[in-house]
Amino acid sequence: QVQLVESGGGLVQAGGSLRLSCAASRSIFSIVAMDWYRQAPGKQRDLVASITSAGNTNYVDSVKGRFTISRDNAKNTVYLQMNSLKPEDTAVYYCNIHGVFKWAWGQGTQVTVSS
Repeated sequence: QVQLVESGGGLVQAGGSLRLSCAASRSIFSIVAMDWYRQAPGKQRDLVASITSAGNTNYVDSVKGRFTISRDNAKNTVYLQMNSLKPEDTAVYYCNIHGVFKWAWGQGTQVTVSS
């Protein structure tokens, strides 16, 4: 089983930036596609961005042009650079493997954007 540890969240004003990190416990990370998700209070967990093992990326429309997903396979880590943050970006952010099969969810990292 792979363990995922998310970090980098915090409180930021609208328009600010944060960089989230997700570290995986196993080197298998380097050959799989990875996703970032977020879950706002009272809402379901939604996909935000994806990155393949080769570095190809996809984003939901609401974050295109503001968020950038990247990865460092040598460090078993995936990142989410978030710029021009909006209050509606407030949520707990999680990473996981892309696809139907999922590893155990980490604790997530809280992002709070004040207006």
